[in-house]
Amino acid sequence: MTVRQPLEPLPPDLFEELCPSAMVPFRFGDKWSALVIRCLEDGPRRFSELRVPLHRVTPKMLTQTLRGLERSGLVSRTAHADPALGVEYALTPLGRSLLEPMRVVYGWVAEHWEELLDAQERYDTPALRNPA
Repeated sequence: MTVRQPLEPLPPDLFEELCPSAMVPFRFGDKWSALVIRCLEDGPRRFSELRVPLHRVTPKMLTQTLRGLERSGLVSRTAHADPALGVEYALTPLGRSLLEPMRVVYGWVAEHWEELLDAQERYDTPALRNPA
């Protein structure tokens, strides 16, 4: 049996209000932000255009996601005077600066795809998680 060495206690100010980790513009568990950013990679899109590849996202959730990205300075929203043009969303320079780090994450996911699927299957199947 391996005895775990005691660790230093976590400091109570580890995530202070001004901590950089609190400024991450979207959470890694956030389902839709990274997908929206990918959809805007090639240029501005209207809400209806975003709905095509993001058809699993409810309009309400897509609106909330876009507002969150806009609030973080990653996406800009342009309401055109001509109603035919409607509203367009585009990546800001700050949003564009996330594309390369996201490519690195996508590469990591592609490299570990099978391991990730196996881990999820083990977790989701009680018999595999807790073999008798």
